[in-house]
Amino acid sequence: MRHPEIWLTVAALSLAGCGTSSPRFTSREGGATPPEAQQLSGVASYYADEFNGRLTANGEVFDMYQMTAAHRTLPFNTVVKVYNMDNGRTVTVRINDRGPFKDNRVIDLSLGAARKIGLVANGTAPVRLEILQIGPSKN
Repeated sequence: MRHPEIWLTVAALSLAGCGTSSPRFTSREGGATPPEAQQLSGVASYYADEFNGRLTANGEVFDMYQMTAAHRTLPFNTVVKVYNMDNGRTVTVRINDRGPFKDNRVIDLSLGAARKIGLVANGTAPVRLEILQIGPSKN
């Protein structure tokens, strides 16, 4: 090593970010919420017949009458309260699938959940999400 000061500088620069951490977001129940879950409002849609009986992304069989939903990034088994901003109705769902696959959508509800908040007639609705419990991050 001809220039140990160069190696010390490189080591110091590489360790410079190690003491910092990204901000943590928490759910109402106190569990950690991933940063990508910050977008807690948007447009909800629903899915039903074509997918009923097929496997969801977490390996469960999709039952369109259960209170479940698809989200792009929330961990499976996360419990979310969905508020329909048009009519004030709410539903609590468990994330067990991935989606929606349209850019302007924030969550895809099962038919049963969509019916509960009056979303079926229009097919979509503006919603706000409240994360009640974060599921295990194994997804």
